[in-house]
Amino acid sequence: MRYSREHKLETHARIVRKASVRIREKGAHGIGVADLMKDAGLTHGGFYAHFDSREALVIEAFVYAMDRSTERWRKLAETTPPAKRMAAIVESYLTPLHRDDPGHGCAITALGAEIARESSKTRKAFAAKLDQMVDMLAEQMPRVPRKAARKQALAALSTMVGALVLARIAGSGELSDDILAAGSDAALGRAASPKPTAKKTRPRSN
Repeated sequence: MRYSREHKLETHARIVRKASVRIREKGAHGIGVADLMKDAGLTHGGFYAHFDSREALVIEAFVYAMDRSTERWRKLAETTPPAKRMAAIVESYLTPLHRDDPGHGCAITALGAEIARESSKTRKAFAAKLDQMVDMLAEQMPRVPRKAARKQALAALSTMVGALVLARIAGSGELSDDILAAGSDAALGRAASPKPTAKKTRPRSN
């Protein structure tokens, strides 16, 4: 059966969407092509009708994930007062929800270490999307000169990514939550908020 061009494009997009989630969950090499195609409701044999290689699918999958992150930040910024946009982005990133759901989260934290070991083609594609992400963050500092805004955006993103990676390593307990909070404070250049201390009470006399 021959399918229309539109059907093929829709199928291709579905494979990329599904793969972007699974690859972020399992790693770039943690799941095979057969399972990726099965997730999309297709057979292994149809893979090469859509992609020249496994690397091609990996590139499209993480490009899709990074574009989604940037677009999510952009929409958040559009509904937030200018002075609070950067804080809104950072605080939406460094959350327990994001920490506990890598499959729908940032591709940098999920795949960055692996991409660094991939081919130059893969690294260049990743770097191009990373550059766009930094530019988007820099745009949230309109009163800061462009060069300085880029530098601040790079520092903030590096802090955000590092904090999320450490929080995932630490699990989901108090240490992990503390890492998220500290990362948020550091990315925004604010002093850490002291933890509330338990109020001491006098023992009751019987």
